[in-house]
Order: sequence, then C-alpha cells, then structure tokens
Amino acid sequence: MDTSSKENIQLFSKNSMQPVGRPSFKTEYPSSEEKQPCCGELKVFLGALSFVYFAKALAEGYLKSTITQIERRFDIPSSLVGVIDGSFEIGNLLVITFVSYFGAKLHRPKIIGTGCLIMGVGTLLIAMPQFFMEQYRYERYSPYSNSTFSISPCFLGSNSPLPISVMEKSQSKINNGCVQTVAIIGPIFGFLLGSLCAKLYVDIGFVNLDHITITPKDPQWVGAWWLGYLIAGSISLLAAVPFWYLPKSLPRPRSREDSNSSSEKSKFIMDDHTDYQTPLGEKAKIMEMARDFLPSLKSLFGNPVYFLYLCASTVQFNSLFGMVTYKPKYIEQQYGQSSSKANFVIGLINIPAVAFGIFSGGIVMKKFRISVCGAAKLYLGSSVLGYLLFLSLFALGCENSDVAGLTVSYQGTKPVSYHERALFSDCNSRCKCSETKWEPMCGANGITYASACLAGCQTSTRSGKTTIFNNCTCVGIAASKSGNSSGMVGRCQKDNGCPKMFLYFLVISVITSYTLSLGGIPGYILLLRCIKPQLKSFALGIYTLAVRVLAGIPAPVYFGVLIDTSCLKWGFKRCGSRGSCRLYDSNAFRYMYLGLTMILGTMSIFLSTAVLFTLKKKYVSKHRSFRTKRERTMVSTRIRKENCTTSDHLLQPSYWPGKETQL
Repeated sequence: MDTSSKENIQLFSKNSMQPVGRPSFKTEYPSSEEKQPCCGELKVFLGALSFVYFAKALAEGYLKSTITQIERRFDIPSSLVGVIDGSFEIGNLLVITFVSYFGAKLHRPKIIGTGCLIMGVGTLLIAMPQFFMEQYRYERYSPYSNSTFSISPCFLGSNSPLPISVMEKSQSKINNGCVQTVAIIGPIFGFLLGSLCAKLYVDIGFVNLDHITITPKDPQWVGAWWLGYLIAGSISLLAAVPFWYLPKSLPRPRSREDSNSSSEKSKFIMDDHTDYQTPLGEKAKIMEMARDFLPSLKSLFGNPVYFLYLCASTVQFNSLFGMVTYKPKYIEQQYGQSSSKANFVIGLINIPAVAFGIFSGGIVMKKFRISVCGAAKLYLGSSVLGYLLFLSLFALGCENSDVAGLTVSYQGTKPVSYHERALFSDCNSRCKCSETKWEPMCGANGITYASACLAGCQTSTRSGKTTIFNNCTCVGIAASKSGNSSGMVGRCQKDNGCPKMFLYFLVISVITSYTLSLGGIPGYILLLRCIKPQLKSFALGIYTLAVRVLAGIPAPVYFGVLIDTSCLKWGFKRCGSRGSCRLYDSNAFRYMYLGLTMILGTMSIFLSTAVLFTLKKKYVSKHRSFRTKRERTMVSTRIRKENCTTSDHLLQPSYWPGKETQL
C-alpha cells in the first residue's frame, strides 16, 4: 500500500477516535486537501461493496440456473434440489443477526472481507463433487459413434445382444448392495453464465467430445454446471481484497454534517460519531452491547408497522423465491425449451426488467417526494397490479406432449392411465423391454416413445451422432399419413402453437416482473423510516434474516415437493432407487407452480394492506396530537396577550372623553 493511502487511513483513524464534544480547530475550516481523503475512501468503499453485491448475486443467480443440471447429474428429485438451493441461505441463520448488531460498532470492512472469503471458499466447494465422482454415463444404445452400425432395439430372444444400458442394470444388480440495482446485475451475468455452461458437456476436459452422442437438446444432456461455481468463487475471493485496506469508519464530511437535505441512504451509510465515538484508547465493551440486544429486539417487534411489513415481505419473498428457483425448469417442461435457452432468456430479458423496475421506483420516490404513506400505497399497488397480470399466465400453457403409454395410448387416442404398466402394449409384447429406462424416441407419427424398444423398432442405423430406427411396430399402428414407421432419438417437439404461447409468456412475464419490482425501493424506504435511527442497522439485519430463513430456505423445498407430484415418469438409478423425473404432466405442473405463487402473493397483499392501514392510523393519531398541542399553545398565547393588554390598560394615568376616537 502506498504512502498516501497510509496517510488517509491514519487521518480517518484520528477522526474516528476523537473524543466526543471536543472541538477540532483543524477541521473547522477544512481545506480541499482535507476533504479529498474522505471522498476517496468513501468511493473505494462503495465500489468494493458494489462488487461484493455483484459477486454474491452472481453466485445466487448461477445456482438458480443450474437446478435442472444438478438434478440430472446426480439423478435426484426436485424436492432434494430445493433443499440444496435452500441450504445456500443456512449460513445466514448462524451469523447475520449478530453481525448486523455488532457489525455497526466494530470494524465493518474487515467483517465484510471475512464474509467474502467464507463465501468464496464455500462456492468453490460446491464444484468439488465433480472432481471426486465418476464420469457422467447417460443411457445409450450402442458404444459405437464414429461409424455406421446396425443394432436391434427390440430383443426377441435370449441370445440377442444387449444394449449397454441393460448390461449396466444387470451389473448393478449383481453388485448390490447432492447496493439494490448493482445487485441485480449479478443475477443477469449468473444466468448468462449458466446458459453458456449448459452448452458445454459436463465432463469437458475429461473425455473426448467426439465420442459424445447426445446434444444440448437431448433430455439426457448435462452441462458443465461445476465450471460456473469455480468462476463465481474466484470472483468472491477477489472481492474480499479491498476491505482489508480500508479504515474502521468513514466520517461524514464537515460540509454535510449539518445539512438537512442529505438523503436517507447517505445518513444510513455514514457513521454517526455521536453514538459510537469513544475516548482515545478506550475499547468497545462487548458485554454492554450484548446487554442492549434483547431490548432492541423487543423494540423492533413492538413496532406494528415494522412487524407487519416484515410478515408481508417474508410471504411475498416465499412466492418470488419459489417462482424464480423453478422458472428455468418450468420453461423447459412447459414450452419444450433447452436449459441453455431458458437461462439465456431469464438472464437477458426477465432480470433486466426487474432492475429497471427497481430503478423506476426510486426515480418516482425522488421526483415526486412521496411520503411514507405514499410509499406504502405504491408498494401495495405494484403488488396488486403485478399479481393480477400474473393470473393471465394460467392461460398461456402448452398441452402435454404425446407420449405413448403416458399421455396417449399406443393407438394415438387420449386419455390414458398414468400407471407404469401402460408402457406395455400388444405391439411391443414380444420385445424384452425395461419399463424403467427413459431413452425417448420420436416416431414419424409425432408420438414420443419411452424407448425404441417400447416402440417395437426392429432395426436401427447410426451414422455419427444421428440414429434412425426402422420397422417400429408401435409406430406403424398409429402411423402418419405417409405410413412411415421409423423414428429418431429424442422427444418430439410440442404442438405448433407452443412457440407462440412461449412468446406471449415472455411478454407477460417481463411486464409482471417490472410491475412487482416497482415497489422495491418504496418498501425499502418504508422500512427505514418506520424505525428509530439507532436501530436501522439491526432492523435491516433482522429483515434480511427473516427473508432468507423463512423464505429463502423453505420455499424451494415445498415448491419442489409440490412439483414432484406432477411427475408422470420417474427415472431409476443403477442401484434401483428412484431418481429424477423424466416427464411431467404439463397441466398439473402449470397449475401447481403458478397456483402456489399466486396464493402466496395474495396473502402478501392482505398483509401489505394491513401495513397501510396501521401506518395511516399511526399518522392520523400523530397529526391529531400535533393539532391539539398546537391549539393549546395558541390558546395560551392568546390568554397571555390579553393579560398583557389588560395590565397595560390599568397602567394608563387617566381616561379622558374621546380617547378611543382620537386613538
């Protein structure tokens, strides 16, 4: 660190340790040289803090984008993925309350730097399972990929060669026994990074990619989910560096100390030395601060506006966390999009709309100088309008894909029982097929089959990464007009109207995201203004703790549990236990995913209404007490004036006729 930086720190150390009430003749008329260190240190602090918010939001956004990749890689259900996602917030449960209380009185920059180091190491640890596990093994028909080869998916006799997936299952049976707008930029890059990594094969760098026979559009594809965690962890470690070279406190410039026009946020960020200054050489007494902890907590929860707003925000964030966590999965399953495209769309369209909404809310608050009651109305109005728009998403869904034995019968008629035995039919009764395998094949008739074996295909030809199945008996009984009974690897595309529905979904989703985020800044201002100044740091800590613990942790879990109930076809691990879901009921998925989001949003609206009424009641009572006090003051003043007039009249020497007229 250079000499000028050391001098700046020494200067701020002297300012922060100056005894209370002692005048400083050196700083009474500050020169430009004395003003510069404060501005420089403050800019460094704000820049470093913004970068920390970016790094943290990048990691969180990337975690959301890898939900489906982790689910496929480790073959686990959505409910368990929700536990993994929620565990990202568990660390806050242990330290955030004490850090928010003691951190305001201790060395803030070093505490932030320590948190960045822990966050960076933790993010790097998430990627570690990739380096200790065996390579990803997807189900395939043949080990050959570079030459033309013909096999028979339908096994008619015991001497027929088994495909590699069946051999693996037999082997496993023998061996029996995972700053606001700046913070919004992070998720944008997080989802874009997730989109990029989803296009890269999971074992890139460890296998020859020429031997990989599936593409990112294949339902068995798993992207390089671990790569983004290495990048995000490195960025978090880098963000910790500046905080180890910053002073303990940043004193407010003398020119702004007595200004009444300073903003709410500037008053909150800058230190108030009248509260926390100590005489030179005296250390902070931890026990005295701890003794005030419970009274401060009681004071916060005794504030009805703060408590109701805390409840409303917690319920609303349950809605938002659950919706955002499974939004990529919803786009994939509902509209038949790839993981890469789903993450790209969310990162490039949805999240910028949220950032623009937050920014717009701040502009409205500043331009029109909205009061606390006005902020509460704007917060409530944005929620009501946003969730009303959200209702229209129920009508913008796609029908189930035609999957033989699951959504349609083998004859192509609807509906069909969801029982697993429906996968077998007369057309594939002679084939020795596994009902647990999911190797989807798209028939020429537009129907998807769970595997080429269950489609009754007699022969197949592979050239490179393209596999064609021929003489498929089940395709023949529900053949297309051309009479073709062949098929290709992969699921059939959704119906022709689905791309248009996806476009409408994106438009409504962007408008809804913008509308809901309009209330972000008004709600934040409402939170700051409804509590005592000395409790702001503690109140924000409790608020963050409640949102993360009561929303960030449980919401992904129960959303995932509910989504799992809409599964039509479960996969199975090599050991025989149930794995991840291969196919969802589109209608059930839509109603559960959107319905739960809407229910929670409606509950938050009722609580926000209670906040507004409580705030109005409190404001009206204060206004009445102020008017009563003012009227009493005016009456007493008038009485004093009358008394003074009477006394002056009595002191006149005499009275003569016509005195009033003359006067």
